[in-house]
Amino acid sequence: MAVKHWSRTTFLLLVAAYIVLPMAATLLYSLATRWTAHLLPDGYTLAHWAEGFADARFRAVLVRSLLLALAVALAEIALIVPALYWQRVHNPAIRGVLELLAAIPFAIPVLVIAFGLLRATGDYLPGLQGTVGLLFAAHVGIAFPFVYWTLDSAMAAARVEHLSEAARTCGASASATLWRVILPNIGPGIAAGLLMAFGTSFNEIALAQMLTGSRFETVQLYLLNMLKSADADYNLLAVMTIINFAVTLALSVGVVWLNGNRIATGKDKA
Repeated sequence: MAVKHWSRTTFLLLVAAYIVLPMAATLLYSLATRWTAHLLPDGYTLAHWAEGFADARFRAVLVRSLLLALAVALAEIALIVPALYWQRVHNPAIRGVLELLAAIPFAIPVLVIAFGLLRATGDYLPGLQGTVGLLFAAHVGIAFPFVYWTLDSAMAAARVEHLSEAARTCGASASATLWRVILPNIGPGIAAGLLMAFGTSFNEIALAQMLTGSRFETVQLYLLNMLKSADADYNLLAVMTIINFAVTLALSVGVVWLNGNRIATGKDKA
């Protein structure tokens, strides 16, 4: 038993080191005055961080990525919550359609989706090509499965069918039931879905590169363009990498925490 415990602890420490050490080195590089011949930087400064936030391109990339991810997350909730509620309470027959839609982004590679969108818009809606609207629609599509399954689990745990029946018995309308009964009971699931959609959009690069390119530079495209640049400022690149990692880490912790609360709440109700 002691050997198994030691092996598990060693494995977890190795995994933690594998994840933490590269990011710690990146953080140090973003703070380094000079780092060449020694194990640690020769000195530390916040000048690279100040330079990054003083740069208009840096700020614009960060703001537009955050706003796009937020818009995608809100759109997912606005689309999926009513559809799932209607399916569970009023029309179970459409579940197969929703599950098929949720499977498509997993079954079809992102590059194929991008080529399909370019071909379709080129033939029928050429005005959409290269626009933020097309990128937004593509992000909504690829984030759909993550939000769908998260909200589906939340509604199953909340037993929305029983809640709706009880609300109808009390004379509540369908809209009142959704807003005053269902939404408060699936709040953690909605929050987790928002975080999942936000993270999916914020960290996506293939669609952004193919659909808009430099016309709408996101954080991921900024990092890629900086790496390819002959005069790249690698300290500034390290700053953006740390910001990107911090956002992703915060989203991951938020999803785990919310899902843990949702599972605990479901057990209490059971």
